[in-house]
Amino acid sequence: MGVRVPLRKPALQTLPTSVAKRDVGIRASATPVSRRSDKFGVVGRIYQRFFPKGSRKYEAGSTVANEYDSWTNDGILEHYWGEHIHLGYYTPEEQAKGYKKKNFIEAKFDFIDRMVEWSGILDMPAGPKKVLDVGCGFGGSSRYLAKKYFQDGTVTGITISPNQVKRAKELAKEQGVPNANFELKDALAMDYPDNTFDVVWAIESGEHMPSKTKYVEEMARVLKPGGVIVFATWCQRRTPPIFSEEEKNELQFLYDEWAHPHFVSIDTYKKIMRMTGKLENVESDDWNRFTLPSWRHSIWVGVYDPWIVLRKPWTWRKCLRDGITLERMHRAFNKGVMEYGMLKATKKE
Repeated sequence: MGVRVPLRKPALQTLPTSVAKRDVGIRASATPVSRRSDKFGVVGRIYQRFFPKGSRKYEAGSTVANEYDSWTNDGILEHYWGEHIHLGYYTPEEQAKGYKKKNFIEAKFDFIDRMVEWSGILDMPAGPKKVLDVGCGFGGSSRYLAKKYFQDGTVTGITISPNQVKRAKELAKEQGVPNANFELKDALAMDYPDNTFDVVWAIESGEHMPSKTKYVEEMARVLKPGGVIVFATWCQRRTPPIFSEEEKNELQFLYDEWAHPHFVSIDTYKKIMRMTGKLENVESDDWNRFTLPSWRHSIWVGVYDPWIVLRKPWTWRKCLRDGITLERMHRAFNKGVMEYGMLKATKKE
């Protein structure tokens, strides 16, 4: 078992895009936030009034790569989020005590451990030897999995951001994790042979995929028979009920601010997984109840430690937009417009 070392701080029928964009999911089991405790609500409403549109719209895969290259270069994302560009996990007991009492980075490690447990990958008869991490960012999950769970195997992380690949390799070398390697690849056009990996794993990369169908299809293709696919992704709730105009506007902002082509519902992902004809035992859950505190916790770590941003005035505007977008994400998930999808399946023998 490895030690957690937080460092300083990235023949299937396609569903029509029009359907995917309108698809929405079951209400999230979020706890409403009272007005008195909604410290960021006023700022969020002011921002929504005067800055209603996103400024970083998805246009092509290069849009996503450029955005993550920029985040990697300025060092701010890594400073605050550590090696893991994904939400954390907070138990009901931890939330009752106050989410800010939990270490922000520790919550991300807990998310990975819980995802491993939920996926059942450690119960596979042969024991996984080859793991693929799709959309690996700085490679935090890849290295953590390689160190703690797959010392006798290899974990390969892929991303379309050249700077993330470079940083992930640097961290692997610094930490002495030779069984974690990183490659520059498009998740929608991987050049791996069919049936290559025992486990295909992804955390919060599906949001950036213009074709959710191709995303799932490619992951299923490179998975070995009997292997497990497990991924976590932001989803919008299903319909009916249809989205209100306010909800549509909120979703459009979330699409356009962080280079998201569109979201789909958890149910739509399950349909896509079954439509591959390759996957069985398809299961899902909504982890919004465990991840919701992460959005505002992300804001607070910046409030408590603003100095890296203050020293880089050229980042102020972007950091302001990111902070407000985190608040708008919190509100969308809290109101049930968004869900946190957890999905898994095995590949047919």
